[in-house]
Amino acid sequence: QVQLVESGGGLVQAGGSLRLSCAASGRTFSSYAMGWFRQAPGKEREFVAAISWSGGSTFYADSVKGRFTISRDNAKNTVYLQMNSLKPEDTAVYYCAADPPQPFIATTTGSEYDYWGQGTQVTVSS
Repeated sequence: QVQLVESGGGLVQAGGSLRLSCAASGRTFSSYAMGWFRQAPGKEREFVAAISWSGGSTFYADSVKGRFTISRDNAKNTVYLQMNSLKPEDTAVYYCAADPPQPFIATTTGSEYDYWGQGTQVTVSS
């Protein structure tokens, strides 16, 4: 079992930055890959970024590439999402997810993740 708790969301103006954190507990953190997803009102959940167990492999949605950075600190059992140059269209509830079948790759498919956090709201004003 893995428990995930996100933090760091909030209200920010367009062009600003936020850093989301996701603290994990339960199984050994370095044994599984992690991902970030988001869901805006009235829209389906979408992939944002993913990172392999070691941090050596990352993958980003085209919509955030060059603006967002996913990283992890296995000593702190935490994965981060640094979000820069935020746009109003980034407004959503952001969820971290854990433990897709392959820990060595950055998995982009939400249905492959076994554990999810409760989400944190990010609102970007224009």
